[in-house]
Amino acid sequence: MKIERVTVSDARELLDIYAPYVTDTAITFEYEVPSLEEFENRIKNISAKFPYIKAVDDEGQIVGYAYAGTFKGRSAYDWSVETTIYLKQDCKRKGYGTKLYEALEKSLKGMGIINVNACISYLREGRIDEHLTNDSMHFHERKGYKLVGTFHDCGYKFGTWYDMIWMEKMLGPHIDEPSPVKFGNWNL
Repeated sequence: MKIERVTVSDARELLDIYAPYVTDTAITFEYEVPSLEEFENRIKNISAKFPYIKAVDDEGQIVGYAYAGTFKGRSAYDWSVETTIYLKQDCKRKGYGTKLYEALEKSLKGMGIINVNACISYLREGRIDEHLTNDSMHFHERKGYKLVGTFHDCGYKFGTWYDMIWMEKMLGPHIDEPSPVKFGNWNL
């Protein structure tokens, strides 16, 4: 398996990975699968500033992808990002997510990013739901993310109200005068 940059030509494969999350899960709160054109535009807009990467298996198939995006649209938040990861449904628990996040965090740290944040759909204890597990929360915990907040019943999908949690991880120290973030300038 190798980690590579995503290009716009990857949009169809990435959209095929993402679509079941929209149609079958509460992991994303989108109701409709985006069009190919919309997904291409998302790739262009995100990759202009931040890492957008893919995991490619030995047969050349994309098995997952990850990216970072703007945490908040104010300059004071420049050192913080929101992370996202999606894997093919049959490619979970094979180490792809770990490799993607390691590469993503390395790239972000090289840009000068300090805080990485993950917004995750959450299933309250004791609840069972066919559209959501807490696997994403547990994945992020194993990667060193800590829970920092819960928004209760803030997302409605499949006739159910879902919680959302925020988790964070620090990639480096917070110094008094940090260097500007190098947007659009990242390496694998």
